Amino acid sequence: MSTEQLERMSRYSIEDIPKSSLVEIDEVNVDTSLSGFLRMLHYLEQIQNPYCFLCDNTPVHISFVNEGQELSKALIRYFSTLK
Repeated sequence: MSTEQLERMSRYSIEDIPKSSLVEIDEVNVDTSLSGFLRMLHYLEQIQNPYCFLCDNTPVHISFVNEGQELSKALIRYFSTLK
């Protein structure tokens, strides 16, 4: 999978992708005995689109930003407001 393909996939809208073409994340298995690079390649081969997939039959679209708060800090702040 090329960088250009990954960039294009990151711009897809989950609404524009047929649900039948998405991979269920629970069905992806990664051999942890492989090097990090090979694990990543193996994951990408299985998931097909790392930005759009299914989780318990629910379509999921993830995205990343270069700036902003780290996820762990955002989650801590969010859960601390629930007390």
